[in-house]
Parts: sequence; C-alpha cells; structure tokens
Amino acid sequence: MAVPFRKTSKAAKNKRRSHLALASASIVSCANCGAMIKPHHVCRECGFYKGKEIKKVEV
Repeated sequence: MAVPFRKTSKAAKNKRRSHLALASASIVSCANCGAMIKPHHVCRECGFYKGKEIKKVEV
C-alpha cells in the first residue's frame, strides 16, 4: 500500500483546500417591489419576473 514519504505541511494542506470556502449567496432587489431575491428567480413577494407577472400572489 502506498504511503506518503513526508508529512503534508499545514501550508500545503491549506493551499489545497483554498477553493473549499463557502461563498455567500448573491441576492438582488426586485425591480417591482424592492424585496431581496435570488437573481433570475420569480419574486416571492409580488410574483414578478423581468417586469411581467408570472404568478398570482395572495396578500
């Protein structure tokens, strides 16, 4: 069974894991009502997407 010849240093380990950090979710404000939504998604507050009403929202 193959085993490493030397111990992996903390710096090498952290460099390898540098891309594993979590990114915060991007959010934008709805053009119709101003609520914070994910980009390219229908607004849950007003039901609009790209200036058009996609679904009816009960108030």
